[in-house]
Amino acid sequence: MTFTALTLRSLSATAVTLPMKRPLGTSAQTIDKASLLLVNLHTEQGVTGQAYAFCYLSSIARSLVPVVAELSAALAGQPLVPFDLANRINRHFKLPGVVGPLAMVASSVDTAMWDALAIAAGMPLATFLGAAPQPVRAYNSNGLGLMPPQAAADEAEALLEDGFRGVKLRLGRGEIALDLAAVRAVRKRLPDHVHLMVDFNQALTFADAMQYCLALDTEGVYWIEEPIRHDDYHHTALIARAVKTPIQIGENFAGLPPMAAALAASASDYVMPDLDRIGGVTGWQRAAGLAAAYNREVSSHLFPEVSAHLLAATPGRHWLEYVDWAVPLLQEPMRIVDGMAIIPDRPGNGMRWDEVAVAKFRLD
Repeated sequence: MTFTALTLRSLSATAVTLPMKRPLGTSAQTIDKASLLLVNLHTEQGVTGQAYAFCYLSSIARSLVPVVAELSAALAGQPLVPFDLANRINRHFKLPGVVGPLAMVASSVDTAMWDALAIAAGMPLATFLGAAPQPVRAYNSNGLGLMPPQAAADEAEALLEDGFRGVKLRLGRGEIALDLAAVRAVRKRLPDHVHLMVDFNQALTFADAMQYCLALDTEGVYWIEEPIRHDDYHHTALIARAVKTPIQIGENFAGLPPMAAALAASASDYVMPDLDRIGGVTGWQRAAGLAAAYNREVSSHLFPEVSAHLLAATPGRHWLEYVDWAVPLLQEPMRIVDGMAIIPDRPGNGMRWDEVAVAKFRLD
């Protein structure tokens, strides 16, 4: 890896919201729009890095635009050195804490920085990180929310377009019989070679989770995601020891300390860091090393365009979670071929905004 000397000139951000092709109904809430914060990192040398944050709510996306402007003033003139700039961003947000929406800002700026550096080096981000930009196995995570069994089966079948070999079904209907009916309907419709992941989105108590997860052991489920509160590592570890189906957690790791605590507690069989919460590309690299120390396979949470590059450079890479939420905003969306995410050979992370689409979906 060779760093081309770049200096940060400014940061800019645009809040957008766009409809999802398939609404996502979870045990927490139903989301039918993707509210994103688009971040541009401009350098004195004319190279621009890009990234986006998934903000869940349009109000959050709007609120972060002035935060990015304030951070821009604080970082202007700084050299793009990942370790140093990450530390400066953390110091800037130290008093309020680098969590929640502020973590989204910190992570997206870090990701845009790595994009700019890889562009300046003339390499895809995966290559810049020391890996071959090889195809990455992906599962389709669009839709498949809390819907009736036959509707879920129909949607699961539709999600196999492009050759996906895995889909994710949301659970947490409040009764085990209802969840089992959905699982059975989907599993029956899917070919045997297609994996079925399920996600409770923290819906269960510990007592219910022990019952529900044991019941899923005979239903052909590939992994069970976040059955209980995301930071209850003690009880999640008890579930992981009791059931045969692997337990998956990690999208809510807010930096390395929670991840280290979860791994030390043996709370899960797999981990899936989220680019926004783990600290961008810099944070992901540290998380990948931590997972390797505990011999855990690593999947991604959202942000497929960047996460594909990171998984290519991750020991124990597992699955890419694919969602198409940002596709309308991109000049050249990521391609899925035979269920594999194809890393583009363009320099950087491969994302460039379609400015006409950005103007269409912009939040004023």
